[in-house]
Amino acid sequence: MYDVIIVGGGPAGLNAALILGRARRRVLLCDSGNPRNANTPATWGLFTRDGTPPAELRAKGRADLARYDTVEIRDIEVTGASREGDGFAVRLADGRRERACRMILATGLRQDLPPVAGFDTYWGTGVHSCPYCDGYEVRDRPLAIYGRGHGGCGLALELSGWSRDVTLCTDGGDGDLSDKDRDRLARNRVRVIEAAVERLDGDGVRPHRLHFRDGTDIPCAALFVMPFACSPSPLITELGCDLDETRGVVPTREYERTNVPGLFVAGDASRRVQFAVVAAAEGAMAAFAINTEMIAERTR
Repeated sequence: MYDVIIVGGGPAGLNAALILGRARRRVLLCDSGNPRNANTPATWGLFTRDGTPPAELRAKGRADLARYDTVEIRDIEVTGASREGDGFAVRLADGRRERACRMILATGLRQDLPPVAGFDTYWGTGVHSCPYCDGYEVRDRPLAIYGRGHGGCGLALELSGWSRDVTLCTDGGDGDLSDKDRDRLARNRVRVIEAAVERLDGDGVRPHRLHFRDGTDIPCAALFVMPFACSPSPLITELGCDLDETRGVVPTREYERTNVPGLFVAGDASRRVQFAVVAAAEGAMAAFAINTEMIAERTR
């Protein structure tokens, strides 16, 4: 019986395990090894680690945990989870079953890319979802946004801070933009192309041009997709967590608590702000709350 089972070995899960290890809690961290940022060459915006490759960051986090003998790491997928009494039980891919008093889901999100040729080829190297993470490296170059409606307008205007050559591509969604949004885009010199998108071409490493089915094409150094096109881990719904209106984010409460007692969600699945530094902070907050709760239970 562990004190805490953590599912996910990214910044949120690793930092939660670190804080709990320092609190001498018995922790099992399970990591399936399929991070959303696996194709991303660098992690940006992380204090003292700006530009560090994601795999290197994870390896350093694991090395930090090695000094804490109450923390166990298993490279294995959690295939199922359930409430069991006042705690939780998980099913692992090898058939084993483990139990804990508390649980942290740090599973992140699965990016569901639009079915456009080339988008998956350049995911992480030229197709992105976060301007704060990847906008600086393509500053002052031609940028495209794949999105619709007010959200697409907002992302396009946001990216105008990184480049003045910005095009919003609605992929046939010509009726999704309001007159007010069209006016804002025009005033800020953001081009709108409403033709269906056909493919994204490049040299195999970086994209170069975006082609449309009407025969037109535009230069494209990077393409940013709407960040809401993500799916949470099935464990989140299996355990009965509430989701927000996008069905992709868990609306957590104070210290990353969910509506399920004893269950915490930290990292990208609990915030629209999907920064590594924010995920790590959420993991720390969840760990703090869990340790505080368990001390209160023991000393009451």
